[in-house]
This record gives sequence, structure tokens and C-alpha cells, in this order.
Amino acid sequence: MRRLRSTLWAMMASCAFCGPVTAVTQEEMIRLGRDIYHDKSRGNCISCHNISDPVTNLPGNQGPMMIAMKQRYPDRRKLRAQVWDATAANPLSIMPPVGKHWILSEDEIDAVVEYIYQY
Repeated sequence: MRRLRSTLWAMMASCAFCGPVTAVTQEEMIRLGRDIYHDKSRGNCISCHNISDPVTNLPGNQGPMMIAMKQRYPDRRKLRAQVWDATAANPLSIMPPVGKHWILSEDEIDAVVEYIYQY
């Protein structure tokens, strides 16, 4: 019991020295979202969706083009929900539910949404 108490005390003391988590800037989120969007081994969004970013290389045309996203999705939460699971709005969608199937983490989905929302 004494060892357990000592271990717990050491863990709590070490957490006291942890600094606050720094917020990620919008530019960093956009950069991360761009990396995920264009990475064939992570999000692989570029294989189906075209986007008017100068770094775009060999985009697909199976999905809708990422254009006028603020007008198409005035509520950013709806865009995030669409990225998280497109089959919720359209059961026949061929887009993989990247959130529902844990293809991307919640933070990665947020970054992708931040990236495509600027177009």
C-alpha cells in the first residue's frame, strides 16, 4: 500500500510540472490539413477531390471539387460532420467515413476541415 501511495504521489507531482498545452495556430492547422489532404497514405482526399491549391498533384474527380466551401457549408460543423461520415447524409456515398472508421483522428479531421474551408 505504501508503494502504491508513493507511486501515485510521484505521478501527481510530475503532472504539476507539466506546462499548459499550447494552442495550435490556424496556420499550423491549415498546414497539417494540407499535409493530410494530399498524403496518399493518410487522408488520401486528393485521390477523389480536386482543390485549387498550387501544390495539388494528380487530383481525382470522383468526388465534388473543393470550391466555395464557405458558401456550401456556412455552418462549419456540417462540413465536419460530412467529412466524419458522409454516409450519414447520403447512404450511397462512396466516401469512406474517415471519422466513424478511425481512418483519421478527431484532430486530423479538424485540420482537414480547416484546410478545405478556406477554398
